[in-house]
Amino acid sequence: MKLSLHERLKRRQYGLLQSLLLYHGREDHATVRVLLLACIGTVGMPLFYVIWQHFFPQQYESLPLRLLGILLCVLGLFARQFSQQMLNLYLLVALSYIFPFFFTFMFLMNHASGVWSESLLIGLVVLFHFDTGLALRAYAIGTVLACVAATAMGNGQLLFSQEVLQQLPIHWFTIAVLSVAKISRHVLAQEKLAGMGAGLATVAHELRTPLTSVDANVRGLLRVAAAHPVQDERDSTVEALGRIQFEVRHMNHMIDLFLLSATAVRKNLHPSETVSMESVVEAVLKRYPFSSSKQQKTVQLELRHNFQFAGQTELAVVVLLNLLRNALRAVQRAGKGRVRIVIDGGHQPPRLLFIDTGCGIPPSQMALIFRRFYSHPPHNGAGIGLALCREIMDAWSAGIRCVSRENAYAIFILEFPAR
Repeated sequence: MKLSLHERLKRRQYGLLQSLLLYHGREDHATVRVLLLACIGTVGMPLFYVIWQHFFPQQYESLPLRLLGILLCVLGLFARQFSQQMLNLYLLVALSYIFPFFFTFMFLMNHASGVWSESLLIGLVVLFHFDTGLALRAYAIGTVLACVAATAMGNGQLLFSQEVLQQLPIHWFTIAVLSVAKISRHVLAQEKLAGMGAGLATVAHELRTPLTSVDANVRGLLRVAAAHPVQDERDSTVEALGRIQFEVRHMNHMIDLFLLSATAVRKNLHPSETVSMESVVEAVLKRYPFSSSKQQKTVQLELRHNFQFAGQTELAVVVLLNLLRNALRAVQRAGKGRVRIVIDGGHQPPRLLFIDTGCGIPPSQMALIFRRFYSHPPHNGAGIGLALCREIMDAWSAGIRCVSRENAYAIFILEFPAR
């Protein structure tokens, strides 16, 4: 069915407003950072071995340690194939080895030379651009192991030398500054988000009054139309008023979603309850404002095996509403296709699949779809919903990824830790 210009503009405004309400996410997710780190390390490890070994020889160099670092970096090139648990484990191991351990060990074995003092400081700056908690664990593990290894190699006396100890205040000050800067950015983002959510929630509440008035007037006109003596005019009037009532109900549903999202984005994202996936999916299908019964019939639920996960019901609803909205938009843009929601608790790890056979996603866009403010096509909302989904799933130690073929299908895979 071809939509009028007014209907297209209205739906686009709905999509933009809902996306703004759902704003909450990281600017760069972990997979992208791992890929960048892996690319730089794969080139940098052998390159600097050649530089420090042949062009500017250092007192100590180790090819085996370099090769192990290269191997870890090469593994990181396949980060998109990792589950969330594998990605978290890889990050801890790789970051602990590459930055604190390798750089600290080389710093000690080269007797705190200027080259390795600066290299270690740069390594710490890179390390603390990752999650602060992860970076602190990696820093503690890698530094302790490097000190133990240097002592085993006969350089234990350097640990308490002036050259080494005078570096510690610089390192700790750098770590503190980076951590505070990240906290400040996070607090500022939360304040902006809270203000935006409160403002939009107020707007949504204010819309209730005219909608209630329109609905009451339509009911009155329906009573008048029912008494009209001419059958054809009565039928056409009732049909037009029915469409108005449908639009009012649709807008009220959208307001409910806006209020839910405005509340959800201001909450702590970490798990606080045990959630049933089947219950969440059914709640979403009941609450979603389908544009017509025909659109509603394009969505099928396939329950293979229900499962429970640690999360929050309201936030889970927000995630699934985003995915359902995106899937239905893909079907609408393609002019064909269906949406399947598969609950597969028997799989290890338990997972939920959102499958649409709509327009798919071009390969060139796949690495960008979870990035904040990115949308494809460019006019398709504000590009914030999937960033929120990633943020919520990360907070639950769960994973979300997409497999797609352009003009054929898109599959969003949500994997949850086994309970």
